[in-house]
Amino acid sequence: MENPPNESESTFREGELVSVLTTAPLDGCLDYRAPSGEIELGQFVEVPLGPRKVKGVVWGVGEGTIDSKKLKSVAGKLDIPPMRREMREFLERASAYTVTPLPAMLRLATRVSDLGSPQSTVIAYKLDGLPPARMTPARIRVIDTLRKNKDKKFSIGELAKRAGVSASVIKALQQAGTLRRIETPRETDFPELAPDFQRIELNEAQAAAAAALRAGVGAGRFSATLLKGVTGSGKTEVYLEAVAEAIRRGRQSLVLLPEIALTSEFLKRVAAKFGALPGEWHSQVTQAERRRVWRKAAEGSVQLVVGARSALYLPFRDLGLIVIDEEHDISYKQDDGILYNARDMAVLRASIAGAKIVLASATPSLETWANAGSGKYRRLDLPARFRGAALPEMNAVDMRQENLESGRWISGPLAIEMRSRLAIGEQSLLFLNRRGYAPVTVCRACGHQIGCKNCDARMVEHRFRNQLMCHQCGASTSIPSKCPSCEREGKLTPVGPGVERLTEEVKHLFPEARIAELSSDSASSALAFRELLDSISAGEADIVIGTQMAAKGHNFPMLTLVGVIDADLGLNGSDLRAAERTFQLMHQVAGRAGRTGLRGLALLQTWQPDHPVMQAILSGDDEGFWRVEAAEREVAGVPPFGRFAGIVVSGTNEARVRELARDLVGNSQILSRIGAEVYGPAPAPIARIRGRVRFRILVKAAKTAPLQAALVRWQCQFKIPSGIRMSIDIDPFRFY
Repeated sequence: MENPPNESESTFREGELVSVLTTAPLDGCLDYRAPSGEIELGQFVEVPLGPRKVKGVVWGVGEGTIDSKKLKSVAGKLDIPPMRREMREFLERASAYTVTPLPAMLRLATRVSDLGSPQSTVIAYKLDGLPPARMTPARIRVIDTLRKNKDKKFSIGELAKRAGVSASVIKALQQAGTLRRIETPRETDFPELAPDFQRIELNEAQAAAAAALRAGVGAGRFSATLLKGVTGSGKTEVYLEAVAEAIRRGRQSLVLLPEIALTSEFLKRVAAKFGALPGEWHSQVTQAERRRVWRKAAEGSVQLVVGARSALYLPFRDLGLIVIDEEHDISYKQDDGILYNARDMAVLRASIAGAKIVLASATPSLETWANAGSGKYRRLDLPARFRGAALPEMNAVDMRQENLESGRWISGPLAIEMRSRLAIGEQSLLFLNRRGYAPVTVCRACGHQIGCKNCDARMVEHRFRNQLMCHQCGASTSIPSKCPSCEREGKLTPVGPGVERLTEEVKHLFPEARIAELSSDSASSALAFRELLDSISAGEADIVIGTQMAAKGHNFPMLTLVGVIDADLGLNGSDLRAAERTFQLMHQVAGRAGRTGLRGLALLQTWQPDHPVMQAILSGDDEGFWRVEAAEREVAGVPPFGRFAGIVVSGTNEARVRELARDLVGNSQILSRIGAEVYGPAPAPIARIRGRVRFRILVKAAKTAPLQAALVRWQCQFKIPSGIRMSIDIDPFRFY
């Protein structure tokens, strides 16, 4: 791989003052003396901080504001490549944009265990013989895990966790000669990807788009492109051509996916195209593998990384291409801890790295659509499905005309179409974006609704687990036999459907059907979820019942019918993006039907068939929808034509939280000077989560207003009392 341009980084000699950014939650950098020998700008180091040692990065020249005699020296250098100038600039600018302390951004960029520890060997396990004489389900899971992950090395603990077995099962397989213990380097190199390993014949539109993306990568400078293609149009094959071009030019690529569940199928496609697997980065990857990917990204010896949003903070040596697949997906917005939108931060990182960025979607976010319309981004369109497949027919079922009995949610027209698919061996998908059995449990005697003790949220019934669960904090309890309020027996009843309850109805209507449930509750691990997807793709289910997990890029060859149980669900409430999200979700889930040439049909059950969003979906006039939505937002001065910042003040003492929130709003003249409007404070729609009371403030400003700088100055006026937290969310997606 070619070396990137020299950066002319500074070096410091022993005793010189250096400024070190640590991962400790402090306001900024600290001064230290350089250790013996030279130390580079960007060098990862360990420094004394009080009685302990913490990791940090040499950020610049020391300020010299502290008596030099009192300064401590850097304790040592870590054996990893220094952080490059462009990465430091990215963290600084991301910190400024999101109003996040810089040390927190550094923590995000160094979330790897034992970072800097000397490379060592690890005891791993591999298949090394015939299956044992006695097979059990646990032993089968271990063998299957190793077969499906041939290029990965698992310690006994990691293999046991991945396969869902105890360590004794693995030891027994070793004693039987089926497995062999091997000592291997902890961080081996990734295999080289071959850009011309497999060539796929593209249609005319795909070939033109691929040529444009290859040219963009070849230019070696920043550019942004919206790749807009209808569902099933082959966007992945097009942007993989851009990855191939980056490989040819010796530059690294990053592909972000919105869900871990999509990773497995995508990795298979990458391996088929390039002859080897890329680096993989998400929460299900082992710590050893995360350490390997992090180091190899920094060394420049991994050509492609596929991952979740946090992969954006890997220390790539020469990043030439970023792809945001399904760029509209809300999963790219981190709304807990450090608040950022990976889509926007990816554009920032590409601009600093001189990289090409591709934002791919059938239903782009309004922000991306507007940027393409203004000429800020280039736009490439794929108007037809790959290999001649037709888009599904879209029809509405007017639920006002249906006379469903109580406790039933599948309309007559939808049931008829499902039965016809069963008769000819094709698959149906029922979509309902509600987990569990029922969203509310009510007492018919006193009207009490069972809520979470820690949150102002209703407990969701998960009947198949015999649990009530809070989807805000994760608290759970057994389903009670009597009302917690009036203590009457047998009066608790579920209200409304979730996917579990819909499954119950499907079993009643179609007892002969094979049913698969596809939601975040469906499987205990990423491996189990992958096996579920594989079984559906292989035709081992007749009817799939799913939440939004079912709408995310899956390709089920025999799926020809999609039924949306409650198409109006997302339109309720006052969410700024309610219409946009509903439009996107309906199109995405409908796009699962008819992807391999069979006739597809999508039926949307709705109580509002005349709603503009429903009409836009049914007519297929997506450009018309975006134009109307954009015009309304522009008049209102809201994103993407204005700026929002959401401030949440939270704590366990409601009076103190309310007082601080009122004080913040009452002293917001700094915000007024930039023309910003301040709304609130008001209790958040979910006013209590995990026992913390929450008050919300909304700041609205013009697009060109220096909002972040004003927020920092405004925030600095106040001393936040102990026990109270204040979070600032730039461009919030959720308003709860």
